[in-house]
Formats: sequence, C-alpha cells, structure tokens
Amino acid sequence: MFDLKDKVAVITGSSRGIGRAIAEMFAKAGAKVVVSSRSEEACAPVVEAILAAGGEAISIPCHIGKKDQLQALVDKTKEKWGKIDVLVCNAAINPAYGPLGDLSDELFDKIMGTNVRSTFNLCNMVLPGMAENGGGSVILLSSIAGLRGNSVIGAYGISKAAEAALARNLAVEWGPKAIRVNALAPGLVKTDFAKALWEDPKRLEIAENHTPLRRIGQPDDIAGTVLFLACDASSFITGQTIVADGGETIA
Repeated sequence: MFDLKDKVAVITGSSRGIGRAIAEMFAKAGAKVVVSSRSEEACAPVVEAILAAGGEAISIPCHIGKKDQLQALVDKTKEKWGKIDVLVCNAAINPAYGPLGDLSDELFDKIMGTNVRSTFNLCNMVLPGMAENGGGSVILLSSIAGLRGNSVIGAYGISKAAEAALARNLAVEWGPKAIRVNALAPGLVKTDFAKALWEDPKRLEIAENHTPLRRIGQPDDIAGTVLFLACDASSFITGQTIVADGGETIA
C-alpha cells in the first residue's frame, strides 16, 4: 500500500530540504520523479543521487511565480512520461519577518502570489489530466503557521491557511474523479528555509523542551507523511490538513 511503482510524481521546490527528502523517498518507493526548482544547477545533484540509488528522475526547472513556466513543467513531464499521478506543491517563499503592519503591499502580494496563486494555477493545470488518467493524489505543503497566530511570519501563515482551504475545495470538486487533495502542515523543521527560526535560541528551546517529542523535525519526518498521503495507504483520506509538528500545537 506504500508502493508508488510506475507512478509519475512532480514535486516543486525539490532541490533541497523537505522537497529533496520527498523526491528521494518517492524514488525509493518506485515513483518516476520530476525534480523541480528554479535552476538546473540546483536540481542536478538530486537527480544524480536518485539515479545513483537506482531510481528514476529527471529535472525540469521552474519558477513557480511564472505561469508559463508552470505550464512548461506540466507539458514537459507529460512529454517524458505521459501523465502525472502525484503532485506535491512544496515550493514557497517567506521574504518578510515582523509585524503585519510593517509589511508592504508589494511583499504581501509576492507572498500570496507565489505561495497561493501559483499552487492554484498548477493544480488547475494538472488535475484535468489526472482525472482523465483515472485519478491521483495532490499534497499541498501548508504549515502550522496557518493554524495559529504568529507575530513574526503572519503573512506566510495567511498564505498557508489559504493553501489548506484550497485543498479542501479542490477535494470537493475533484473527489468524484478519484482525485484526493490534502494539505500537510509541518511544524519547525531543520531546513535552510526555516533557519531563521531554528537558529533562534528561544524558538529552539520551546521545540526541544516543551513539545511532546522534545525536538524539531527533520526533512524525512515530513517526507514520510507525504508518502503516506500519496499512496494507496491513505486512499480514504481527502480534504484534510494533516499536522506533523512533534506535538507542538497540542502541548
């Protein structure tokens, strides 16, 4: 039930961190993986590692904020492998730290455009073809920042709450076509993307001393949950936001 053999999986933002862990885990589960990030140079080491381990992978660079590049990502994947069975929307940005009152219109629009509109656009490009092929699974990377307030990364949290809402609505629309859409909300994970948070001594102390598991997450912690949502083991789960945070939000 955890087998992805012969499935084609597209993973945005998969050149490092959580995205790379997902790509490598999917390949081990038998998927044909499309590694995607802004540059070929960033994607190449991931593809090489997957091929060296006996998996199948190609790289298709894509700037998710540019609609034409999103369409090219979909078209090139289909040209190579004919279909898309699994879509993981992992790429995101967070260029602003501080109160919402200090956030410029330009930065707010950039965060919402990159994190929400690009995901919306990519799903609309992929889901019709996925339905024609008999179904599939879509996983949107949300965040626990979208489940509660935050005085430092508020706009990012708003965008991640929107992605969780997008997952629910797409699940309703596409469920009759055998497509499942779920969101995954990680807690603090040790990646370059979240470096400003886990390098903060107070934030790290909270994670290590007050969450039930007494640690922050690692990329593989999240990749394993994404694999579960991608494969038949989760065949009756859709429209949900799964929290993977070591228990931080319940402590």
